[in-house]
Amino acid sequence: MHAIIPVAGIGTRLRPHTFSHPKVLLNVAGKPILGHIIDKVIAEGVTSATIVVGHMSERIIEYVHSAYAAVTIDFVEQDEPLGLGHAIYTARHAVNTEPILIILGDTIFDVDLRPVLRKPVTALGVKAVEDPRRFGVAEVSDGVITRLVEKPEHPTSNLAVVGLYHIHNTPLLRSCLDEVVKRDIRTKGEYQLTDVLQMMIDRGERMEVFPVEGWYDCGKRETLLSTNRALLEKQSTSRPMKGVVINEPVYVAPTAVLHDCVIGPNTTVADGAEISEAVVRNSIIGSQARVSRVLVENSIIGNGALVKGSYKRLNVGDASELEFQ
Repeated sequence: MHAIIPVAGIGTRLRPHTFSHPKVLLNVAGKPILGHIIDKVIAEGVTSATIVVGHMSERIIEYVHSAYAAVTIDFVEQDEPLGLGHAIYTARHAVNTEPILIILGDTIFDVDLRPVLRKPVTALGVKAVEDPRRFGVAEVSDGVITRLVEKPEHPTSNLAVVGLYHIHNTPLLRSCLDEVVKRDIRTKGEYQLTDVLQMMIDRGERMEVFPVEGWYDCGKRETLLSTNRALLEKQSTSRPMKGVVINEPVYVAPTAVLHDCVIGPNTTVADGAEISEAVVRNSIIGSQARVSRVLVENSIIGNGALVKGSYKRLNVGDASELEFQ
């Protein structure tokens, strides 16, 4: 099984962090978002992948080569941010006659895909959500998709398409990708994968849905922190340290330096971070960041940032420096 993973997005909703860091390399529960995704697809039997890169592509390529040297992965550049459909079109060399798995680069998931991948049918992962207007929405009858709508203003279904697509009829996918781009069919100014899939349905492709309860969105600060919390609840990683109180669940990197502090719950401390005389909870502390004499809560502290002084709620980007007197 081959996977296509589009990660070319800029990540505007996660600024200031994405000014200096690719969104998919942001640390959550001790690992970059992309690392969680690649680990999961490998565990599900995917043997090769194409990653569609764009924004700060060299950083992403460097990370994948260093962390997954034994896995067959190639890269393709999406020169313009023209939508998810265009991203897959850019990777169309990987769309041949075999089924493929498409997974979005800001989606960490916990679902057993093996039954889905074994079935000779196209299937999309869905989850019921309170506000479907942010997502592509599937209208379904007896488990079969009848209509797909991208970010509808007046949704007729609450089933959000969560970013997991098992495409069985890949020749038809490629044909529809080509047609959408050739005919310049855009929704909200972009080539949408939703429109490509709807064209496949209109041409007779049967598309089923499968439930994805373990779906963790990393698209904005609040959801990144909630994903961090959910993943830490599954696996907490820490070690005893003199003068340090650990309130599980947490992830504390082996090279992090902590003293006279309280860490957790629901806190990630990345490699090389230093925390002293501080209380940190429900937060992500980036690599090489320094935090001292503060209470930090519900915050993301970027790589190499310095935070010291007094209690604040923060969203601090990489290489920033804040000092409260």
